[in-house]
Formats: sequence, C-alpha cells, structure tokens
Amino acid sequence: MSEAVIHAIEAQRTTNLFDPTHRLQDAEIAELVRLATLAPSSFNLQNWRFIAVRTPDAQARLRKISWDQAKITDAAVTFIVVGKMPDFQSLADRLAPAVSAGFFPADMVPGWQGAAKSLYDGQPQRSRDEAVRTATFGAATLTQAAQAKGWGTAPMIGFDAEAVAREFSLRADEVPVLLLAVGKALPTNWPRKPRQAVDQVLDLV
Repeated sequence: MSEAVIHAIEAQRTTNLFDPTHRLQDAEIAELVRLATLAPSSFNLQNWRFIAVRTPDAQARLRKISWDQAKITDAAVTFIVVGKMPDFQSLADRLAPAVSAGFFPADMVPGWQGAAKSLYDGQPQRSRDEAVRTATFGAATLTQAAQAKGWGTAPMIGFDAEAVAREFSLRADEVPVLLLAVGKALPTNWPRKPRQAVDQVLDLV
C-alpha cells in the first residue's frame, strides 16, 4: 500500500461543515464515481448506482426528506448511494469485457450465472443484504477518493428511505443505502474523534 493511500485513510474525517460557495464540476463528480466503481462487488455484478444531487432545486428536495440536514445544501454534491438487488441475468454483460480482454474464459460465464442465481434468486433478504453491502463498498471507496483529492465527506443515514426512493425515481429493485455529501470542508470542523485501540476490536484466532 502506497504512503499516499495510507495518508488518505489516516487523514479522513467526517465533515459536518461545508463551504457552501464551493462547487464541483460534473467531470470531477464523474471521476469520483469512476473511482468508486473500482470497489469489489459479488460476481462483479456492480450492483450500485450513484445519484449526484448537485443543483439547488434537487438539493432542496433531498434536504426536505432528510431531516433538514444543512450538509445537503452546503456541500458541493450529495450522492444518493443506491444498492441494486443482484440480477444473475445481467452477469453475462458484466463479464463480457473480461472475456473480451482474454483473461476470463467464456465457458466459465454460465457457471458464474448459475452460482449467482442459486445464491440470490428467490432470496429477498440475501439479495437486499448484498445490495447494501455492494453500495457500502462503493461509498467507502468514493470517500477515500474524495479525501485523496482534498475534499471532505459526510455519510448520512438520516433520511426517509421511501420518500427518497419516490422523489428520485428509484426502481423497485433498488435500495437507497446512504447519502454521502462531498465538498470543501471548513477549517472549523472538529478533528477526527479518537478510535478504540486495536486490541479492543481485534481477535487473533
């Protein structure tokens, strides 16, 4: 692991106060999402979606159904990080680039499809768990990418999930897992709060 990656992890903190005058270009937002999609997903299903809420109207609509959190309108962008229920039928398309690149054997695709079907088809709780897991991997990677670029982030679970799904036209197979605000952190933010000692959270067996 490079020192730059370690530094980004160690320097990361949750931002509660954003500079409301700072904006991100759409290309910068797209680059954050590109980096987020390098996170792992089960069977390479890539079952996530990122809704970048960055216009004043959309921010106001989201803030209204998200406990009136000022971060949503002060940050440059707030991502609605969406997890999608795993769909084994999409797996051939997801694996096609790897097959074309020559390192994933084409005759392995049906086996992977069968395994994904066995694992998720007709399993609503497991499918929802995987949607949440995948979206969380993506959000965590986006957080570190934003930190590496010098921007602050704030993950939020304070929102009306049904209202968010309705207001932003989520599909029936999609779950709004969390909100992630990104922007320029003000210097008045608290430092990161201390963490538990490693020996309090690690068991070696």
